[in-house]
Amino acid sequence: MTKVATIVAEVNRKRVLCRVSIEVLQEKWGASEEEPMRTVVDNRKALQTAARKVIESEGYEEDGSIIIRSENISSRHEVVYAKPNTVEN
Repeated sequence: MTKVATIVAEVNRKRVLCRVSIEVLQEKWGASEEEPMRTVVDNRKALQTAARKVIESEGYEEDGSIIIRSENISSRHEVVYAKPNTVEN
């Protein structure tokens, strides 16, 4: 089972691994443990914004990666990326 989802950002022509834990994905968006990358895809813009904030604040780990934490993700994205209710006629 995946414990961390990883996306890639490019900074000054170098790849930066951006990691977010399944716990953060579950807390923010109710991610499924079986398909965490589905949640990453659905919330890509919010995660990119969070990654940008961490990178701009130079919050790099020793290996040059960053970790996206819950507090890095703006709460306004929780509403923007919520799945709409479907109504059957």
